[in-house]
Amino acid sequence: MIASEYALFAQVGRARRIDAGTPLFRRGDLGTSMFVIASGAIELDFGEDLVAKRLGPREFFGELGLLIGDHARSADATMVEDGVLLELGRHEFDLLAQRDPQLLSHFLRRAIMRVVYNEQGLIARLRRRNQELQMALDTLRATAHRLNQTEVLTRTDELTGLTNRRGFALHVDQRRRSQGLGGQSLVLIDCDRFKAINDAHGHLAGDRVLQSVANLLRAVSGPDDIACRLGGDEFCLLVAGRQSQDVARMANYIAASARTLRQMQSVPPQITTLSIGACVIADAAHDWEHWYGQADTALYRAKRLGGDRVEWQD
Repeated sequence: MIASEYALFAQVGRARRIDAGTPLFRRGDLGTSMFVIASGAIELDFGEDLVAKRLGPREFFGELGLLIGDHARSADATMVEDGVLLELGRHEFDLLAQRDPQLLSHFLRRAIMRVVYNEQGLIARLRRRNQELQMALDTLRATAHRLNQTEVLTRTDELTGLTNRRGFALHVDQRRRSQGLGGQSLVLIDCDRFKAINDAHGHLAGDRVLQSVANLLRAVSGPDDIACRLGGDEFCLLVAGRQSQDVARMANYIAASARTLRQMQSVPPQITTLSIGACVIADAAHDWEHWYGQADTALYRAKRLGGDRVEWQD
């Protein structure tokens, strides 16, 4: 504000002495007056991570409250040095217009241009901030996606796409904590004479056999079941919510399907016959190791009996 404008405003403005630290108004408050700083200093805090502005003598603020009326303040105004403010409302504005309308006109033109410039700067800063936030959100989403992908990979067998041993153990522990394991069935599957296929036809042929077994297990698994490759040529199924006779039919179907595919005599073989051991997890009286031991006992009985069969341990 130039000297002549300040002298005019000082003639009609209501002087207010204000101590440092005193808030003048808050962001969002409705205002109908403007202020000119006679002495001291004011800080305007626009929030939203925007840079605060410090004003000193002969500078003014809050003019939109005077020009528009009931204008929501865009910043917190706090006195940061003891001083005097000149407050001008509608009555004082009318007095200015009567005393020197030309000087007031020049002031208003500059004030309006300053408002436009400030609003444009604010919009640009907000736009940049929104762009930065969007970039940050995109980065966070990408990071979360990578973390999810990594977590999935750590629980998935790379060759077959089934759950691996670690993922299966986590799943069992989660299900045990949430709803218990009672009423489910555990089915262990082992490839018969798998080592002979690796020795005769190489590991790529062995990998294809394992993938064929995985596809068979995936085909018979329901949405609440979990199929797992425990390692090597050992697989398992944890079957939820089915009667024991239904699980028995599933196990026999797996063995019969593998037998039929094996009999096609492709070279190298696409699958082996399977030894299967199963048990029903009857209650929570025993821990998981007990039930796994039950199914494992049935599996090794099937293998001792020549394989290509299903055995139960109740």
